[in-house]
Amino acid sequence: MKKIIALSTVAFLSTALYANADMQAQIDELTKKVQKLEKTQKKNTKKIGKVNSLAAKDNIKFDIDFRTSYDNLQYETVGGNKYTNDALYSNRLWLGMGYAPTDTMLFKGQLSFNKAFGASYNQRAKGGYDQFDWVINENLTDDTLKVREAYWLWTPTVGGFPTTLSVGRRPATNGFLINHRDDDKAKSPLGHIINMEFDGASGSIKLDKYVSGMYIKLCLGRGITNAKARFDQAGLDYTEAGSPALDNMDLTGVIFKPYDDGQYSLMTNYYRAFNVIGNDVSGQNGGTPAAPVMTTYGEMDGAAISGQIVGIGNEINDFLDNTILFASFAWSQTRPDGTQRMLGSAEKQAGSSYWIGTQMPNLTGGKFGLEYNHGSKYWRPFTYGEDTMIGSKMAVRGSAYEAYWTQPIIDDVFSMQIRYTYLKYDYTGSNAFFGDGGAPVSMATALSAPATYGDPVEKAQDIRVYFRYRY
Repeated sequence: MKKIIALSTVAFLSTALYANADMQAQIDELTKKVQKLEKTQKKNTKKIGKVNSLAAKDNIKFDIDFRTSYDNLQYETVGGNKYTNDALYSNRLWLGMGYAPTDTMLFKGQLSFNKAFGASYNQRAKGGYDQFDWVINENLTDDTLKVREAYWLWTPTVGGFPTTLSVGRRPATNGFLINHRDDDKAKSPLGHIINMEFDGASGSIKLDKYVSGMYIKLCLGRGITNAKARFDQAGLDYTEAGSPALDNMDLTGVIFKPYDDGQYSLMTNYYRAFNVIGNDVSGQNGGTPAAPVMTTYGEMDGAAISGQIVGIGNEINDFLDNTILFASFAWSQTRPDGTQRMLGSAEKQAGSSYWIGTQMPNLTGGKFGLEYNHGSKYWRPFTYGEDTMIGSKMAVRGSAYEAYWTQPIIDDVFSMQIRYTYLKYDYTGSNAFFGDGGAPVSMATALSAPATYGDPVEKAQDIRVYFRYRY
């Protein structure tokens, strides 16, 4: 019996060893196949990655921003007359596009229309400057697409410093701080002193290896060119009937951000504008109130310093973490050319403005904002393109009050806003150009001499409700 058991054991072990050897051979063969598949997969992944990269670089990316607005506009003159538009409906479309053929080269563009309901441009009453290049996409015109932005952006690293160089129709509206109420990402200029469209160039260098968020940017722009259409028999100068030739109007500026750590930031901006324009109505250049003459008046300087706090304290509570506070101070200075009366004066005149605001979260998941700004007698910024139907609030020579509530409805795709803007003017000329039309006259003086100064607007308000789709 013991021999039988021993022989059986030997036979079982031999069979098991043979089975294990056979199984091991199968496992080894399977392992080789898996390793081969893994190598093939890695090769395919690299190929797919190259294809995806090429496909991404060979396609323009589009985005859509479509807004439908209702505005209730009310004006009251110094003489007590009231004018209203209690149902102004409008549609605004921004069609954006971007193309990046390499990691350091980018094209950005944006087409736009902005029109009132039922308004065919050639059938409605035209304003004097609603087609002006500075505001062509901010004014209500028609449903033809216009170029709002078109520029290339090169971002090389030079000497270890990230830099940028860009030329084209650069972003120059919805700048730093004004972007909060507009519910947009901030563009480069400070919204306190520049908010208008123009063509130009910019170059910047990041210095954040030394100080958090530090950079400096040089900006160049042309607001008006004197070149007329090709083969124009009237010549090459930009002129109007009975008006002298206008020189090219250019602007150069420097943006310097000394600090930004994500919570605390500081931004500064300085510019000089050359050959700024205005209407002569006093007769100095042949103009009259009935027949103004457009002419060049001189140079304009401006500067601003703006600070922002995003989140009060350090994780005290959700409300303070999502609260924004900001303050800004700005200055402007006229530099008349010879005896030209810039803003009505042949002497240099300085103006100033201050601006404070906050944006807070509310219980509905939206944002509630309050803002106030005040401008002095000779205050003059370049904010003609500001998105306010009653005129630029940042240009006000007096006080401006604003409150808004922005509410997401479907994630970040569909939202609505209710906004109230109230302007109280102390002086005339807040939204004019740089000649006699921009001369400041106190409301008391205008009231006492209506035959000379007419009946200027003293108070204006805009109640806006919009619904906005972005993708």
